[in-house]
Amino acid sequence: MTKEELHNYICESSGNESNICQIYAIKDGAAVYEDCFRGFNTTDAVNVMSVTKGVTALLTGIAIDKGYVKSTDQKVLGFFPDYTVKRGEKTIYDVKLKHLLTMTAPYKYKSEPWTKVCTSDDWTKAALDLLGGRRGITGEFKYATLGVQILAGVIENTSGMRCIDFANEYLFKPLEIPAHKLHGASSKEDQFEFLMSKKPKKNEWYNDPENTVTAGWGLTLSAKDMAKIGAMVLNGGVYNGIRIISKSYITEMLTPRVELGERFGNMIYCYLWYRPYKDKPVIAALGDSGNAIYINPEINISVGVTGTYKPRIFDRVRFIEDKIIPVIVGN
Repeated sequence: MTKEELHNYICESSGNESNICQIYAIKDGAAVYEDCFRGFNTTDAVNVMSVTKGVTALLTGIAIDKGYVKSTDQKVLGFFPDYTVKRGEKTIYDVKLKHLLTMTAPYKYKSEPWTKVCTSDDWTKAALDLLGGRRGITGEFKYATLGVQILAGVIENTSGMRCIDFANEYLFKPLEIPAHKLHGASSKEDQFEFLMSKKPKKNEWYNDPENTVTAGWGLTLSAKDMAKIGAMVLNGGVYNGIRIISKSYITEMLTPRVELGERFGNMIYCYLWYRPYKDKPVIAALGDSGNAIYINPEINISVGVTGTYKPRIFDRVRFIEDKIIPVIVGN
């Protein structure tokens, strides 16, 4: 398949590829592939959904590198001295940052109470209210987007900076990613529009009424931005000769932690990043609608793919490997 054939294939798709907006790839430190679809251009931003989590993991590493956080073994409550623990709750005292990063933290719900948290005045506090429970810390994987919100609070409380300012200064700026702004005031209707809209977005990050970013979702990026992030991770925390994150944290972040079941494609979870295979060094940050940062150390490539809202797209890694990679490096 040629680049033109791949472009036409995506444009004509009525299936899982019908929502793709942008593709961008960096190989051996240089841009090698770029394409846009459905009215988007290279610099447009897209709500990348849970790829946001991968960025939050990186920001956590920067906070550790700068000494704001000692390690991922620190207990969560130590970062919130003013938080009042609910009566009878004991498990919360033992929850560590590592549990949040690996989705093994315990919560007091069966399904995530989105309405309760996202209509509250302080989403970080509302997430803390959910943490714990009678079962204790079991090590069981429980995918929890709302719980990741607590990490934004940790970064803000330790650094004294708004999380968005922290991201702009220490991650986006050295990666030459445009500075991001807070989305602003939100409502139920606004959150729905932010999720469902198929139009290009500004360089922004969704936020709660306290102006804290939504750490588990709501960041907008272009595929080019995501490929840059991937290239930095691929290079052990360095981009264009600039050390952004320590190699030791990148290694820690990408260490396999939890083997996931069939629901998650039998992938392996790290610190908010995935390893799709047990026998290949491929790494990915994945979000709903097929948004993805794909990293393959064997061929030294990073690929970013953006897509507007389309539920239940789970095969973007396979699409990248079956369709995009062959066009770039040959069959």
